[in-house]
Amino acid sequence: MCGKGDRSWQYQGYIMRPAKAEDANPYYDQNYCPLDKEIIRMTGSREYYTKEEVVEFFQNAVRDPLYFFFLIFSKDGQIVGESVINEVEKETKSGNFRIAIFREEARGKGLGSWAVKQTRDFAFQELKLHRLSLEVYSFNKRAEHVYREAGFQIEGILRDAVTDGKDYGM
Repeated sequence: MCGKGDRSWQYQGYIMRPAKAEDANPYYDQNYCPLDKEIIRMTGSREYYTKEEVVEFFQNAVRDPLYFFFLIFSKDGQIVGESVINEVEKETKSGNFRIAIFREEARGKGLGSWAVKQTRDFAFQELKLHRLSLEVYSFNKRAEHVYREAGFQIEGILRDAVTDGKDYGM
């Protein structure tokens, strides 16, 4: 498998590149103060994280050679999202994928679709993975559409995976 390198991709003025240690504080300050309500719901995140928690997680991810953490920057240099390959298993050549577009103003512009495809291509072409998996809540139809367009297929359903008392159905 290759290293993280210093690659970057561009789309309509947005840039996606590997996260760097010095991005930790802006990552927290620009996206977790507060964390967007839609992101909380669509990712199953908690409503609040301390700066220490986020910065420690971020620093560990940047140092981990099997964690591929890409940040998405707006035209004005603000961090608006992330695209991640984690849980990489060298033996099985598999990994997990997740993405979040933190800022409402960056959604609905094709940015997520573009980032999913770039990250997918990186996983298969650069890392030489054979399998890339993800989970998506059934009520997140926008993400489900993006993932299908990028070639992901449904392999199973985690029934009753959301515990907030709402019936999200299919």
